Amino acid sequence: MARIIAIANQKGGVGKTTTSINLSACLAEVGKNVLTIDIDPQGNTTSGLGIEKDEIENTVYELIIGEAELKDCVIRSEYGTVDVLPSNVNLAGAEIELIGMDDKEYILKKHIDTVRDLYDYIIIDCPPSLNILTVNAMTTADTVLVPIQCEYYALEGLTQLIHTINLVKSRLNPNLELEGVVFTMFDARTNLSLQVVENVKNNLKQNIYKSIIPRNVRLAEAPSHGMPINIYDPKSSGAEGYRDLAQEVIQRTE
Repeated sequence: MARIIAIANQKGGVGKTTTSINLSACLAEVGKNVLTIDIDPQGNTTSGLGIEKDEIENTVYELIIGEAELKDCVIRSEYGTVDVLPSNVNLAGAEIELIGMDDKEYILKKHIDTVRDLYDYIIIDCPPSLNILTVNAMTTADTVLVPIQCEYYALEGLTQLIHTINLVKSRLNPNLELEGVVFTMFDARTNLSLQVVENVKNNLKQNIYKSIIPRNVRLAEAPSHGMPINIYDPKSSGAEGYRDLAQEVIQRTE
């Protein structure tokens, strides 16, 4: 049965999508069956895995509003054993569509529970806000993985996010846990990156992944080619960082 990990942080630009794409691809690289769910209206995880988001007939939006079945929405990517439940700008209207719907916090979960046995991991890329889409991701997930950028305001949004996770846990999904924190955009040449890591370690009584994702030009370029980093530049430091993270995720599962 799949382990379901939501990748969330209400701050934008912290590496959520990059982590969703590359963690999925690196898990597939070692033979795991992965379903990657893009629940962000920007659809960047979809295009980052080589799928033309504006040319898809059925996306997570059609699934959520009941216009399509899950089997009609999931697409096999070119990258190993990664299936994608895609998203595009249509999803921006989902919030309004869901008003007044029964059990609207559990719509995604109901669908995903039917295919849970087909995968080893299900990775959900959340939007950079704490809205009903993020809540759907958290009711579906077992754990929440939080990417944190190594910059001055790193801790600022974290307290709010942990509060939201605890709220969802107490009211909607008693099994939800904080998977842990992964540092992204780490630059070993700056004191700031080192200080941020120390600061978070001292202030956070949570799991912190040993794998640290470096600031890496190749990692930034890869999405524009619709490729995960382990395909685009397999020997780059970014690819190594995400391979290490995938191994740690697997070790925690086992």
